[in-house]
Amino acid sequence: MRTAARAPHSFSLDREILAEIKRTRGALSQNERANRLLRLALDSERRAALERESANFDASSPADRTERRAFECAAMESLARD
Repeated sequence: MRTAARAPHSFSLDREILAEIKRTRGALSQNERANRLLRLALDSERRAALERESANFDASSPADRTERRAFECAAMESLARD
């Protein structure tokens, strides 16, 4: 696990969130559980942003998709001959 460093920041959390962290922490400390949940949330946001970016890229050039597919087919035929 990563080593944690104390930072001079302060965050306010809802009591409900704190209670849920405490309830679901298992063998972890509340701090470790909160850090894991925050990492998961940040990873989820990153994946969602990449999916949106990918969808925007694919939607922006439908003509390129036809050309790309033709290129892929030609490449597959070429590889099949070798």
